[in-house]
Amino acid sequence: MRRIVLSGLACVLALCALPARAVDAIRITPNVYYIRGEAGVPSPVNRGHTSNAGFVVTTDGVVVFDALGTPVLGKEFIDAIRKVTSQSIRRVIISHYHADHFYGLPPFKDLGVEIWAHPAAGSYLNSEASRQRLAERQSSLAPWMDKNMRLIPADRWIDKDTSFKLGAHTFRVFPVGPAHTPEDLAMVVEEENVLFVGDLMFAGRLPFVGDADSKSWISAIDRIIKFNPKIMVGGHGGVSTNASADLQLTREYLVYLRQKMGAAADDLEDFEVAYKKTDWSRFSHLPAFNEANRRNAYNTYIRIQGGDK
Repeated sequence: MRRIVLSGLACVLALCALPARAVDAIRITPNVYYIRGEAGVPSPVNRGHTSNAGFVVTTDGVVVFDALGTPVLGKEFIDAIRKVTSQSIRRVIISHYHADHFYGLPPFKDLGVEIWAHPAAGSYLNSEASRQRLAERQSSLAPWMDKNMRLIPADRWIDKDTSFKLGAHTFRVFPVGPAHTPEDLAMVVEEENVLFVGDLMFAGRLPFVGDADSKSWISAIDRIIKFNPKIMVGGHGGVSTNASADLQLTREYLVYLRQKMGAAADDLEDFEVAYKKTDWSRFSHLPAFNEANRRNAYNTYIRIQGGDK
């Protein structure tokens, strides 16, 4: 048994030593960049680098959207910004307080950067769910997650449409939740017609639904489609130059999930029976299907059973 344990540990360490995707800035318009995470779920092999983030360079500083999934990645994100500009990082907008999007905040906070988020995230930070998630990530992402990890609250809580100018750029930050989470925020960079939507869109992969308000999520997607941005950056996957088409995959999955699990809940059908007989072939080829679909289906079934019609 001891040899097996040591062998397993050696395999983990060997995998962690393999080259991981670098935190590199990808230019998408003259002044807007994004960081692309890897497909799949957070693991020691990918260092938790599974989510997207972005930043905008203005003549008066840098605005960042999301902070990646560990303090190590947050530091590398700052280094990537420094390769593009020497302008000060002025503000970080957090789309929502899921670990893969805000655990990279500590190095930004150490620089004195102002953090904005939706006030619904405040109750999550003080919850048992937050403490459990932190413990899980400190275990599952070792050695990349520091045991001294700090969960960073916002300096300013945004619960309504808020616009500001920095340099020659106009930014609009606005709530789009409850959808993926109660605290979802989006950000438009008006002069460059770029829209950051966080996990409202999962480009090219299965969404993580969890206990999300999928009914409101569908409505939020319908509102976002009307923006018709030149470029849209979601929380995972590549950028979109066709918001309507790329949001449609997430929308279709959510609608299908609610239809099938809703019918099972209404008929008082056992979840396991309903899940096994549902034809998932339309979505089973997507990255993260094996990791997320069953949980998505179960939580949707329970939520609808509880009255979320």
